[in-house]
Amino acid sequence: MSTSRWLRTILIGPTVALSTIIPTAAHADENEPVETAAPPRVELVLDVSGSMRAADIDGRTRISVAQQAFNEVVDALPDGTELGIRVLGATYQGKDKAKGCTDTQQIVPVAPVDRAAAKAAIAALRPTGFTPVGLALRGAAQDLGTGEATRRIILITDGEDTCAPPDPCDVARELAAKGTHLVVDTLGLAPDDKVRRQLLCIAAATGGTYASAQTPAELTHRIQQLVDRAKDSTVKTPALVAGGKECAGAPLLSPGVYTDREKISEHRWYRVPVREDQELRASVSIALDRQVNRDYGVLLRATAADGRELVRGTDAGSGRTDVLSTGLRWSALEPDVESDPSTDGPTTPTHVCLVISNSFASSTASDAPGLPFELTIDVVATSPAPDAPGLGRGWLLLLVLTVAGLLTGALAGWLTRWWVATWRTN
Repeated sequence: MSTSRWLRTILIGPTVALSTIIPTAAHADENEPVETAAPPRVELVLDVSGSMRAADIDGRTRISVAQQAFNEVVDALPDGTELGIRVLGATYQGKDKAKGCTDTQQIVPVAPVDRAAAKAAIAALRPTGFTPVGLALRGAAQDLGTGEATRRIILITDGEDTCAPPDPCDVARELAAKGTHLVVDTLGLAPDDKVRRQLLCIAAATGGTYASAQTPAELTHRIQQLVDRAKDSTVKTPALVAGGKECAGAPLLSPGVYTDREKISEHRWYRVPVREDQELRASVSIALDRQVNRDYGVLLRATAADGRELVRGTDAGSGRTDVLSTGLRWSALEPDVESDPSTDGPTTPTHVCLVISNSFASSTASDAPGLPFELTIDVVATSPAPDAPGLGRGWLLLLVLTVAGLLTGALAGWLTRWWVATWRTN
């Protein structure tokens, strides 16, 4: 893949699965009618700060490669795509940081792509100033507006934010916490660990992807990863739901996938109707979109309405993972208990309470948005597990025990006689 095509792949890949619908209720019903897909809405956020003058990509400057790749991207975009362009560090040439850190503008409004206008706007860019990434992300979210379709920001930068506050990670969490279905994909153009950590944080907070590349071979590998992830995107986004502070009054959920946010050391409650002939299966995955102290865990419990714990699932980490997941299964019937034959028809469902808890600790401000998580719920017909294998019953068990006892006694007697004989000889 040539160096002028890798940014094109970055931009085309994520637009494949942008037509997703946000459910309006707390129930994720797969049988809901499919609505007409909204056109993809994408905004390119391009870093035009002074460091983009570096000539380290096949002997060419970073900005020139980005410009050429962007032209090819514009030519390849499907008709009807709504595209906007926002830049940062593109106009202010002075040394006043306060002014330089407000230097972000939308140079092409979000609208059905006008290829000629987009190419002309990008061709005129020259690397100039500071790097207000956080402010640019906030501006891009406003540019894309609201709506039912998922919107994407593609952030391309070679350096970390030099203007915080606002910190770009905090901005990403702020956008995600609003439930706006705004995804940020990030691409780092410089081999810098601080840049990598910051771009990873932005992508993780919004459910986006991150890639870094400094050589043609690495570019090909990283871009292929992004394309594969874009192809695997789900058609519908998880349903937004707000958990309760206790079981009573918690939202009632049907089988489906849900998304919520939980603050550190918080408990989030949900209810699921389960009949006696059904089995509840639930799992939760919490994304660590910020730095937390080592040694932490997540707990998923199923309880009865009166508070009795039915079953639990736990997972723990020590700082070496960015996602924690756990699950549980529960059925009202024990494997050996048969249903009452006099009972006809479905039984009245029991409301099982699910509670998600965590043991995180962080230096982040207490008013920061909660950590994002996905809750998956399924209710299926009960399938009792088979009995565990045993030694047998009745005469067979008695025979096995008798033979084992005789062999053990004979061996113990022989060893004792051998030891006594040896002791006397010596």
